[in-house]
Amino acid sequence: MKFKSLSRLLPTWQNALLAVLAAILLILAFPPFELWFAAWFALVPLLWAIERDGTASRAFILGWLFGNVFFYGTCWWLTFAPITYAGFPPALAYFLLLGATSAAAIFPGVFAAVTAFLLKCFGPVAFLLAPFVWVFNEFARYWLTGNNWNAAGYSQAFGYGFLQLAEIGGVLLISFLCLGVNSTLIYSLSSDLRKRRMWGIGLILLITSLPVLLEINALWADLNAPSGGANKPTAMIVAIQPNVPMSGLNTAKWDELRNRQIERAQAAIDPTVRFAPTYVILPESPMNFRYHDDREFQKFIGEFTQRNYVSVLFNSAEPDPLNGKYFNSAVLVGPEGREVAQYDKIYLLPFGEAVPVPLESIVPAFVGSFSYGQEYDLLPIADAKAGVMICFESHFGQLSREYVRNGADVIIEMTNDGYLGPTPVLRQHLANAVFRAVETNRPVLRVTNVGITAYINEKGAVLDAAEPYQEDTRVWSVSRSDGSQTFYVKYGDWFAWLCSLVTIALLLLGIAKSRRPLSEPPA
Repeated sequence: MKFKSLSRLLPTWQNALLAVLAAILLILAFPPFELWFAAWFALVPLLWAIERDGTASRAFILGWLFGNVFFYGTCWWLTFAPITYAGFPPALAYFLLLGATSAAAIFPGVFAAVTAFLLKCFGPVAFLLAPFVWVFNEFARYWLTGNNWNAAGYSQAFGYGFLQLAEIGGVLLISFLCLGVNSTLIYSLSSDLRKRRMWGIGLILLITSLPVLLEINALWADLNAPSGGANKPTAMIVAIQPNVPMSGLNTAKWDELRNRQIERAQAAIDPTVRFAPTYVILPESPMNFRYHDDREFQKFIGEFTQRNYVSVLFNSAEPDPLNGKYFNSAVLVGPEGREVAQYDKIYLLPFGEAVPVPLESIVPAFVGSFSYGQEYDLLPIADAKAGVMICFESHFGQLSREYVRNGADVIIEMTNDGYLGPTPVLRQHLANAVFRAVETNRPVLRVTNVGITAYINEKGAVLDAAEPYQEDTRVWSVSRSDGSQTFYVKYGDWFAWLCSLVTIALLLLGIAKSRRPLSEPPA
C-alpha cells in the first residue's frame, strides 16, 4: 500500500523520459555542441510531460529531473579543478556535483509545478503563459544564488536568432523568446482545433521573424549612419594571452613568465604608430601581482611603461585598509610609470573569492577572502572611457549597464578560466561577454589567460579570437562611442521584473479561480 501511495506521487517513467529528452535537447544548444536552434523546441517534451502528468507535485519532480540532467550535462567541468588540483577521486567529484545541480534544479522544478497549476486553472492557453513563468524562475535563480549560468537565452550567443533583441530586455528577453517558440509549438499541437493550430503556427512565424526585422533595421541604420570623428581610433590595445599554468609556479618560473609577457607586449608595440596612445592589457592569472605591496614590481612595470611610453592594465591584489583584506583589482599604470586608476572587483565569486557573511567564519574561500569593491570606476583609455569586468563579473548585465550609464565607450574583460581546463566553460563564459556587448551596444575587449581572448563588437560578433591554451597576442583599436544608450542600459531588467509580476498575478488568479465554488446546476 505504501509503495502504491508513493508511486502516485511520482511521474510515470514515460514522462520522466520526456523530461530527460528535453534536457538533452537543451544541452545540445550550448557549447560544446552549439546547436543553438535546438533551444527553440527543446522544452516541448517537458511541457508535454507536464500536461500528461497533471499534478503540480509530479510536475515539480519532472522539472527537477530535467534541471539536474541539464545542469549536469552543461556544467560537468566544475569537477575539473577538484580532480586536477585537489586530488579528488573522479567518482567523488562527479557525485558531489549532484549537490550543486540538485539545488539549481529546484528552479526548473518550480517552473514545471507552476505551469502544471496554470494548466489546471486555465487549460491549454496556459502553455502561452509558460515563458513568463520561465523568465520569473531564471530571474529568481539569478537573485537568490547570484548565478544564472546557462540561462536559456545564452544558447543564442553564437547563433543568428534572437541575439540583437538583447539590447531591449537583456538575456532574459532572449530566454522568453526561446520559450515562446516552445510553448507555441506545444499549444498548437495540444489541440485538435484547426483554427487554434493555425493561430499557433502564425504566432511561431511572428516570433521567429522578429530577429530578421531587427537585423534589417540595424542594417538600414548602419547604411545611413553619419561618418565622422566618433569612429576614429583613440587608442591601440595590445592584448596578451600568456597561457600561465595553474600549478607548478615558483619564483624562477614566475619571473620567466612575467618577462615573457612583457617581451610579447614589446614585440607588438609599433613605435611608428603616432595617431593613438598604446595600452597593454594583461589578463587575470594565477601570478598574483601585488602592485601596492611589491616595490620591485612597481619598478619593473614603471620602467617598461616609461621606456615604451605605453600604459599597462593588469590584475592585482590591492590592500583594503578598512578590514585588513585585499581587493581583486584592475590597476592601470600610465606612461609616466605611476598608477593612473584602479577598479576593485564588485561581484566576487561566491565561495571562491568571498564567503557570505553568515558562513564566513565556518566555510573557507577556495581562492581567497577578498573585500567587495563598491565603486563603478571607469578607466581612462586616451580620450575614451572603459569599464572593467574581472572574470565572473561578465555574468552580470547590471555591471556593464552601469558602466555605460556612467559614460563608458568600451568594456574590458580580464579573465582566467585556466583552473577549469580545456572544457566547454571557455565558450560558455565567452557567451556571457557576447550578451554584455549587445545589451550595451559597446565592444567588449576580452583578454584572458588561457582563452578565449577576442574582440567582440557591438553586434555580438566574436572577432580575431585566439586559440585556447596557446600564448598569443592581439592588437586592436578603440574608438569613442557616440554616447547613445540602449533600452536595456536605460531601464535594466525591466522585462524580467514584468515577467515576475505577470507570474505572481497569474498565480493569484489561479488560486482565486480554484477556490471559487462551483455554480449550482440548473433545475
